[in-house]
Amino acid sequence: MANILSEAFETYKDNLMFVIFFSIPFVIAFLIPFFAPLPTYISSGGIFIRTSSIATNLNFVSLAVIIIATLFSLLFISFAFVAISLIVKSKKTRSKISKRVIQDIERYVSKVFLLLIIYTFILILANVVGYYLGFMTLLTSVVGFFAFIPIFYAPSAIVVDNKKVGRAVKDSIRLIISKPLYFIMWFVLISILITVVDGVMIAIAGNYVSMYLTLVITSLLILPYFVIFQAEAYMKRFALLRH
Repeated sequence: MANILSEAFETYKDNLMFVIFFSIPFVIAFLIPFFAPLPTYISSGGIFIRTSSIATNLNFVSLAVIIIATLFSLLFISFAFVAISLIVKSKKTRSKISKRVIQDIERYVSKVFLLLIIYTFILILANVVGYYLGFMTLLTSVVGFFAFIPIFYAPSAIVVDNKKVGRAVKDSIRLIISKPLYFIMWFVLISILITVVDGVMIAIAGNYVSMYLTLVITSLLILPYFVIFQAEAYMKRFALLRH
């Protein structure tokens, strides 16, 4: 298991300039809801919409802004995820990163974008149901976690093997079931790392400034490594999948 950590770090370190450049869309994606006229808050390196406030003050304009902001955020996230994953693919196939990105990024982004839209719709549905049932936060968190598990490898399958969204999800579920330790390691490590960075930034800069510092550090440095981790883990075990 330690091998995957070192391999992901080697890829991360050897392509650091590309990684940081391709991670800028992560920052943009998280900042879009903040600059939109929406009730938002920052927590653990992410920006979230206060859906409880929206539920009581929702109108056509607010709904349109939410939809547009969400779609643009997901588009930037899709681009960043695909571009960083292509770094891993390019390393394994020994092709030039710039050429690979130019040739493949558009078709991959559209597939990952569709996958993220479906996942977001599930979260919104859980949020709405939870609001009316009286435990919105709990239900959304639980549904979000369990809905994320089956799609964990799906973006990597799309980028690495150019699979359709449905097939990528099926293969992701198959791989999660057969080899769940990579997902567990990924989830535990990213949770610990973001928590530690958040705590350190609070100690250094105080509560208000630390929110933005954690957001930038998470977007530019932490998330890219774990995207590489996902792609490396998928490519390490993809022979188990049925092509």
